[in-house]
Amino acid sequence: MSIFALQSLAGGFLDEDLQHFNKKFDDWCIQFESYEDAMDIMQTLENEETIDVVEITPLTYPKYFFTNLQGTIYATRQIEDKIICVVEPVIGANFRIAICDLKTKNVKITKTHYKTIPSIEGAFANFGEQL
Repeated sequence: MSIFALQSLAGGFLDEDLQHFNKKFDDWCIQFESYEDAMDIMQTLENEETIDVVEITPLTYPKYFFTNLQGTIYATRQIEDKIICVVEPVIGANFRIAICDLKTKNVKITKTHYKTIPSIEGAFANFGEQL
């Protein structure tokens, strides 16, 4: 399960108006089901040498696939049909682990709070044993 988008070399994803780049990938960004479709559109744009076709997957951009997931994501990994994320729900909050189900699109945030990235690393690394 992946989609393709057009990304500026300076960062940002091409908006549906095909002229502006959004810093974050959201519902307003143009998306394609195949690499070839993205390439066809990219070749029609001015300055196409400054634009790349990128593949977006639940591991590389979980916020797009799981709209209920809020906050800043620092790490992701896949265990079976779940995407496990280290997330900071709001700036300055304690870190949490989010479990995103690929089949149901549900997001569950664990109850445990972690104050620093080093404190969550062990839990994140061994999380597969808990599922």
